Amino acid sequence: QVQLVESGGGLVQAGGSLRLSCVASGLRFSSYAMGWFRQAPGKARGFVAAINLRGGGTYYADSVKGRFTISRDNAKNTVYLQMNSLKPEDTAVYYCATSQVITDIRSAYESWGQGTQVTVSS
Repeated sequence: QVQLVESGGGLVQAGGSLRLSCVASGLRFSSYAMGWFRQAPGKARGFVAAINLRGGGTYYADSVKGRFTISRDNAKNTVYLQMNSLKPEDTAVYYCATSQVITDIRSAYESWGQGTQVTVSS
């Protein structure tokens, strides 16, 4: 059974930083691309960033490019999202998910974590 557990969320002031982690179990982690999505209240879940199997390829939403960095450690079955220069509009629940390919298409992602709340105050 695949399990994804996110952590690292919290309350931060605008301009601050947070690092999210997602630990995976029940799968061969290195065989999956990984993605981060987020969902703000009243909005659809949207793509944030994705990384390929070995971490050599990454893909970002325009809204976070240059501020967020996705990375992974296959030895630890963990994917990270380093978030810098946070803005109030980054406030959302952040989810990690698995995919067969690196993509921004939500329906391509198979397993999802429960999410971690990120709140950015102005």
